[in-house]
Amino acid sequence: MPETKLHPLKAARTLVLGAALCAVVGLGCFLAGRAAADAGSQPPQVDAVVLQARLTEISQLAVVDYRYTTMAQFENASDFYGVRIPLTTKRFILTYDGEIKAGVDLERARVEVGENAVTVHLPEAEILSHEIDADSVEIFDEKSSIFNPFTVEDFAAFQAEQKDAMEQEALGSGLLREAQVKAYANIRLLLAAALPEGYTLTVRTGPFAD
Repeated sequence: MPETKLHPLKAARTLVLGAALCAVVGLGCFLAGRAAADAGSQPPQVDAVVLQARLTEISQLAVVDYRYTTMAQFENASDFYGVRIPLTTKRFILTYDGEIKAGVDLERARVEVGENAVTVHLPEAEILSHEIDADSVEIFDEKSSIFNPFTVEDFAAFQAEQKDAMEQEALGSGLLREAQVKAYANIRLLLAAALPEGYTLTVRTGPFAD
């Protein structure tokens, strides 16, 4: 189906830093407590299960938002052996806002703890959600035909086609790479600062592996 974009795509990426501070404080307190309890007897220990839980809690750090406004046209007509039948054309022009969230699912991350070393294996970034703001939808130049009326299937298929097109455009802009880079950077920043002295941190995630 033909698609017309009548004004430039507006995209904004924002990093959600929600529960990060709480997660860092919680992790720091845990490790500090372990260190105090073990003082004078043995070096502080790091629990892989605890680190795994902390990664899950700060999963929003791995999310990048791609927001856009677009305009597209739907047109359909009945045909007979490839010849369009007169008075069967239906069409409309639609504008709407949408938001694509991409990131790393930290529930799938894997943590390994060795002697004075922690290794975090991150999965590849992916599209986590794609929502269209229903309140932003506007329809222009609507034309229907009694011989070819609009159906629920028309709108469902058109919406699915448009969402796929916008996801492809977002992917082409490097959305997943940005999400992967930010996940890598934030995990290193948060965990490296919280680990006891003498521990090394390695984060492995595709081309950004240490």
